[in-house]
Amino acid sequence: MRDRRRSWSQPENLSSGFTLIEILVVVVIVGIVSSIVLLSMGTLRDDRDLQQEAYRMASLIELAADEAELQGRDFGIEILRRGYRFVEYDPFTDRWVNIVGDEVLRQRTLPEDFDFELFVEDRRITLADQAAEIQDDDDDDEKDRVNGDVYAPHALLLSSGDLSPIKLTLRRLTDDAELQLRIMPNGEVRIGTEEADFE
Repeated sequence: MRDRRRSWSQPENLSSGFTLIEILVVVVIVGIVSSIVLLSMGTLRDDRDLQQEAYRMASLIELAADEAELQGRDFGIEILRRGYRFVEYDPFTDRWVNIVGDEVLRQRTLPEDFDFELFVEDRRITLADQAAEIQDDDDDDEKDRVNGDVYAPHALLLSSGDLSPIKLTLRRLTDDAELQLRIMPNGEVRIGTEEADFE
């Protein structure tokens, strides 16, 4: 039987396979690419969270403004450092009262690492951590009026269709990412990051 071995000879120092250096380089490249992808996915998710909070608030403001016009009610928004709530004006008692039993316009709290910064007529407003207490007792209300400490919300959504213009910055504290929500003088609610978004 004939020997069917190859007639050409392979050099002794040529190996068929990857060296340790080549394998390590590939592992490092794959690790770097994976890290970049994971970080970008996390950033996108965080940006979606920021946008989701801003759009939720904008939708609630628009809904409250529509309800104000349709039902002839006046609403207000109190902005807190880490949340917000809607209140309603009671013409019989001539004061702002809590909205009771409305799940949609209930008080909202921002996620753990978010907060608000509020500007009214280009003045920065210091925001409280807790919602202000609204007195239900007429005697307390009269005392508040005498002391000049009458409760009023930061923005108004009136039954006439008028809305108070405000500039609200929603900020994520972990990376200082920001998104602005503005109630425009024409009553439109806009969300953006640049001044051009609000012109």
